[in-house]
Amino acid sequence: QIQLMESGGGSVQAGGSLNVSCVASGYTYCMGWFRQAPGKEREGVVILWTVSGAAQYADAVKGRFTISQDNAKNTLFLHMNSLKPEDTAQYYCAADYDKCGHWSPSAFSYWGQGTQVTVSS
Repeated sequence: QIQLMESGGGSVQAGGSLNVSCVASGYTYCMGWFRQAPGKEREGVVILWTVSGAAQYADAVKGRFTISQDNAKNTLFLHMNSLKPEDTAQYYCAADYDKCGHWSPSAFSYWGQGTQVTVSS
């Protein structure tokens, strides 16, 4: 059982930056950030293979968001720049221990409680 704890987020004006982080209680093979806006389905933002450090970004955030990790601390970071109002959502950290590369939320076994990101115009 892996527990995930997010922190960070908050409110910012369009064009600003925010960071969110996620601490995992144990080993993970794959971690990712998903987001869900009111009335919309949960969507993938970025997926990271934790061992290789390779990442895949959703088209909507490419060039604006960057994922990084501190392996020693089992911590995942999401650096969000040039934020847009459409980035407003609850952001969730997700993890799995034996598969990666799937954008469906159902492919991830473990989830954090989420942290809110609000971008005003």
